[in-house]
Amino acid sequence: MSQASELRKFSGASQYVLDDELAEIINISMALEMPLLLKGEPGTGKTMLAHAIAEALNMRLIVLNVKSSMKLIDALYQYDTLTRLNDSRFGDSSRDVSNIEEYIRMGKIGQSFASDERVVLLIDEIDKADTDFQDDMLDILDQMQFDIIEVDKTITAKHRPIVIITSNAKKDLSDPFLGRCNFHHIAFPDADMMKNIITVHFPDIDKELLNSAVQVFYRLREIREIEKKPATRELINWIRALRADPDLRVKSLIKGNVPYLGVLFKKSPDYAVAQKVVNHFKI
Repeated sequence: MSQASELRKFSGASQYVLDDELAEIINISMALEMPLLLKGEPGTGKTMLAHAIAEALNMRLIVLNVKSSMKLIDALYQYDTLTRLNDSRFGDSSRDVSNIEEYIRMGKIGQSFASDERVVLLIDEIDKADTDFQDDMLDILDQMQFDIIEVDKTITAKHRPIVIITSNAKKDLSDPFLGRCNFHHIAFPDADMMKNIITVHFPDIDKELLNSAVQVFYRLREIREIEKKPATRELINWIRALRADPDLRVKSLIKGNVPYLGVLFKKSPDYAVAQKVVNHFKI
C-alpha cells in the first residue's frame, strides 16, 4: 500500500506561509505514512495546514471535527436503523429493506478509506475525545481497516490517506497515542513571520499600515488579563477592516486610537480590558 514514491513534496500553498522545520516534518510523515500530530494555541494555523496540503497536492480534504461526546464508531460508519424501520413500515422507498448495506453510511474516516483517490484526512481537535477514542482510532489508522458488524464486512482502505491530527493542548494525550504519531508544535508566529503572512493575504498593503497594525496587535496580545488572545485570523480580519475605513489615520494607531476592537476580541471581559488599556498605552 506504500505510495510515498508517488507523492510530491509539500512546500507551501497560496495562502499558507511555511517554515523549513514544518515542511520537513510534513514531508517525512507523508514518506513514512505516519499521522502528523500538530499542537499549538488556537489560531496558529493547524487546521489551515491540512487545507493547504490538500490544495498544494490537489487532493480532496475530509475533515473529522472531534466532539467530546463522539464515539469512534460514528467516525467509521453509521447504521441508519430509523430510516430502515420507516421503510419497512411504510414500504414507499426504492431501497431494499432486507439489504442492510443500503442503510450503512460512512463516517469521515470511512469516507477516507472508501475514496477512489488518495485524500487528506484532518482529525481536528483530538484532545476533545477520551483516551479510548484516541487509541482505538490509531489502531484503525495503523491497520487501515475496520469491520461493519451489522453486515459482517471488513472495509479496507483503497488508498492510505495523509492524516493530519490537531490538538489545542487542552488535555494530555496518552503515551501510546503520542508514540504512534510524528509531532510538531506550531508556535505563534513572531512579528516578522506575521508580516510575511499578512503580505500573502494583502500583497499591496501599505508598509506603514502593516508595521503599525502588527505592532499594535502584539502589544494587545501582551495584556495579561486577556483570556482569549487574538489570533492570526483576527488580525487578518482587523486589517481588512482598517483598509476598508476611508477615515483611518495610520499614525493614530500607535497613539492608542485603536478602532474595531470587536474584530480582535470576541469575549466581553476581554473587550472591556482591551478598551481600557488602549486608552492609556502608547507604542
